[in-house]
Amino acid sequence: MTLGAKLRYLREIEGTLRGLGREMTQQEIVRSIKKELSQTISQSYLSQIESGARPHLTNSTRMLLAKFFKVHPGYLVDDPEGYQTELISDLGGLENKLDLWLINGAQRFRRDVELNQALLQVARHEDSRLCLMLLGAIVENPGLAERLMQVLRQPPSDRRIPA
Repeated sequence: MTLGAKLRYLREIEGTLRGLGREMTQQEIVRSIKKELSQTISQSYLSQIESGARPHLTNSTRMLLAKFFKVHPGYLVDDPEGYQTELISDLGGLENKLDLWLINGAQRFRRDVELNQALLQVARHEDSRLCLMLLGAIVENPGLAERLMQVLRQPPSDRRIPA
């Protein structure tokens, strides 16, 4: 994947994570960086990077974008030919890798809105590993998933777990 494609992908993920249901525009990225990190980058510079007109980033820009998108700075380069995009970084912790995997899965299933949102909710949770472990335990118990869904579909005032 090229650096430009990675930035477009990160804008898409960031928009989804922020609940926009679409990719963030370059201008929205510029404004968010200024507001959240008190640093600046121009929209035209982002456009040049995404289009390939600027194939490389300065170190300060790479660090700024990595901090904003919460990725390892080494991710923000063109991948060598044959590189697998699922192997984003070995430096992140297990939780970060799991969250990136969930976000990637959410993007792959973006047309299934319920599944997309469920994957993103798990990725946003402070302990996404625990969420998946809980899901595993639920699936191991015959009928539990169906009973829980039945309870969760009821109005909150009527909820009680059936025997």
